[in-house]
Amino acid sequence: MAPAHPILLYDGTCGFCAESVQLVLRHDRRRTLRFAALQGAFGTEIRGRHPELDGIDSVVWVDPPSNGRDGRVLVRSDAAIRVAAYLGGWFALAQAARLLPRALRDSAYDTVARHRHRLLGSGPSCLIPAPEVRERFLDPVP
Repeated sequence: MAPAHPILLYDGTCGFCAESVQLVLRHDRRRTLRFAALQGAFGTEIRGRHPELDGIDSVVWVDPPSNGRDGRVLVRSDAAIRVAAYLGGWFALAQAARLLPRALRDSAYDTVARHRHRLLGSGPSCLIPAPEVRERFLDPVP
């Protein structure tokens, strides 16, 4: 059964990505966004339904399905801008980046993504969400 909420897929082996998820959780006033690691069962299922996600290993925004169609997926700078729009407030100012050509936005995004494992560290550990937000994670959490 497809979730009725937007989903943020993230690299479950990346410290920078885990911190980004924590930032979103702290500022998410709507509390409708769901999360799943790209490497988990749910992330693997989504990637299987969307071949355009082959090779994507960072943030992916997935809109819920509607009108019998799979949900729209956004990657790279489009996904980051969508997260900012979802959070609202000061984060919504990031939507101004849409005025820049996508190639330029994605180039900047790729630079950060290429170095993200060094920014806050990475390793085999996974993000362990606090009990009050666990139900928002689609893959089982230990």
